[in-house]
Amino acid sequence: MDAFLFFIVLLAAWRITHLFAREDGPFNSIFRLRKMAGAGFFGSLLDCPYCLSIWVAIPFAIYIARNLKEGILLWLALSGGICLLEKLTSRNDQ
Repeated sequence: MDAFLFFIVLLAAWRITHLFAREDGPFNSIFRLRKMAGAGFFGSLLDCPYCLSIWVAIPFAIYIARNLKEGILLWLALSGGICLLEKLTSRNDQ
């Protein structure tokens, strides 16, 4: 697999994760989605970019994987990359 493709897919997966977990989206659509999700499983999932990265990485890993073993490794690598990018780009307000 091409490293450039992995990097592009990683950025796309991070962007979607960041949008759903940290932004309100265009016309507050993502904010309304989080509000509709409530405080249950899906609501808490949308509040945590690290938890959400596990789920967002799955379709991207399926898209670029050539076999099951590679897919599992890509899934975990993409999720880890998303977490690293989130750490690098988030402000520490403490």
